Amino acid sequence: MEHKILNNINSPDDVKKLNKTEINLLCDEIRSEIIDVVSKNGGHLASSLGVVELTVALHRVFSSPSDAIIFDVGHQSYAHKLLTGRQDRFNTLRQEGGISGFMRPDESEHDPFVTGHSSNSISAAYGIYKAKTLSGQGGTAIAVIGDGAMTGGMAYEALNNAGAKKSNFIVVLNDNKMSISRNVGAMPRAFTKMRNRKGYHKMKFAVSTLLLKIPFIGKPIHNFVFWIKESLKSIVYKNNIFTSLGFNYLGPVDGHDTEAMERLFSIAKAYNRPTLVHVVTTKGKGYLHAENQPKDYHGVSSFDIIKGKDASKSKTYSDVAGEALCELAANNKKVCAITAAMTEGTGLTDFAVKYKSRFFDVGIAEQHAVTYAAGLASGGMIPYFAVYSTFLQRGYDQVLHDAAIANVPIKLLVDRAGIVGDDGESHQGVFDVAYLSTIPNVNIYSPCYYSELKNLIADTADKTELSVIRYPRGAEKSNFDGEISGDYTVFSQNGEKVIVTYGRIFSNAVDAGKSLENTDIIKLNKVYPVEEEIVEMLLKYKEIYFFEEGILSGGIAEHIGSRLLQKCYSGKYSVYAIGNEFVGASTIQSALKKYKLDTESIIEIVGK
Repeated sequence: MEHKILNNINSPDDVKKLNKTEINLLCDEIRSEIIDVVSKNGGHLASSLGVVELTVALHRVFSSPSDAIIFDVGHQSYAHKLLTGRQDRFNTLRQEGGISGFMRPDESEHDPFVTGHSSNSISAAYGIYKAKTLSGQGGTAIAVIGDGAMTGGMAYEALNNAGAKKSNFIVVLNDNKMSISRNVGAMPRAFTKMRNRKGYHKMKFAVSTLLLKIPFIGKPIHNFVFWIKESLKSIVYKNNIFTSLGFNYLGPVDGHDTEAMERLFSIAKAYNRPTLVHVVTTKGKGYLHAENQPKDYHGVSSFDIIKGKDASKSKTYSDVAGEALCELAANNKKVCAITAAMTEGTGLTDFAVKYKSRFFDVGIAEQHAVTYAAGLASGGMIPYFAVYSTFLQRGYDQVLHDAAIANVPIKLLVDRAGIVGDDGESHQGVFDVAYLSTIPNVNIYSPCYYSELKNLIADTADKTELSVIRYPRGAEKSNFDGEISGDYTVFSQNGEKVIVTYGRIFSNAVDAGKSLENTDIIKLNKVYPVEEEIVEMLLKYKEIYFFEEGILSGGIAEHIGSRLLQKCYSGKYSVYAIGNEFVGASTIQSALKKYKLDTESIIEIVGK
């Protein structure tokens, strides 16, 4: 797409040369480009549209890469990519071999840190800042974090650490939903107006310097004046949490007014004190559909720009899980549902409405969610924590320490398990089986079909064990009419070969089995612990082929392989799983084919 201004932006230095009219046009062109590409490729739309002016203002005041800018999560970094030399590749966004939908250091020197999960930007940026100061480098570091990501506890751990020392470290709070400080009345407005003027801060520095130069009494007077000022601010601003943690607080400022933001960023840059700039933005800004429905346009697949995204959708595993929980809760008042800021994504929208008192959205706080679930279970409730596989990684210690040691029977509904597609490395759910199977007292189930998923959710309600039910992104492939029950199911032709698998790969094995002779299929319904009788059963086969949509190291194929080795199995044992690597962005089908987990690959491998 041709753009008058954007096409001539090859680096952040070019942004600094623009006048006000050109800046406004640039922002319009950035929005147009983002909407055009995301409408074709899919991606995170509303969040990226909301930070266009903010991103432009950052690059006009700071000098990337000398000044490291880290966008929390990174799904809102599309404008940043367009301004940092990736305009010619932007049409490859989230495509196989294209640029990432998140920040990636191997993609550009302007991406100082890998992003994808939330609430870590302040920690990373502060670490980069300290590295700069310790090594004598110039520049600072800026963490851009949203109010949603501020619900994650790690953000406060970082604020606590960063606020304790004098520094030129900067945090930009992108507030597109709620106000942090409850500012009401004329006095707060007057204070905000005064504090946002550069002259005010120059005067404050001058007075502070003068007082400290007075022998003997200067420092006590300075400290007394500072105490009076902070006390007044505390009264007016209702004990702003950021000032309490040692940060200078600037704002709030209109996040779509580049000039206003530039003034505050310049002030923050001049401070020798950690500073938080509070920026208020509108999610989805500039695209009416996204402004009116920001949640629906957070992450989208391809859509018609004029009509907007198609509201209709096919049923998914997430939807089925939500339906099953609603049915369970209707007959059992102990059933609770927990989410970590993913109500819609995990299919819990109806549960949140129908069983409001038993529904808990804890924010982006997976560690808390696991331990909270353990507390609920210890108190006699039946909690189901629905969480994406890639985000459950954050709660590993809590699963181990707070639930498994005492065998507290929490239920983990692990959504997006396996390959998820174009979100790329940071979101692939291929590690959960490997890391969860290292924990005693954990029982892992992996259904392939909707009926299985519903039955497992119902069956685990009364189990006195820590239960994990993992299921993939998207819809089922309905290609099997048989009965699946128990911890495993054998589909026998009395063959000499056997395919072993679990989860959605079973549906590919079923299709492959129609073209294979002399081949049995074993579906693991309960993935872990592996029953001894399964190992004994496998010993009779001359050839065993294990297909696993997960990481090879620590996977179930390795668990079974070691057991077979102990029993001196002399046949052929072949494993097809994901090696020691991260899975990049691509379609799900393309990734399955790459790792030889698709139907055609199974036929080719087993049929040799």
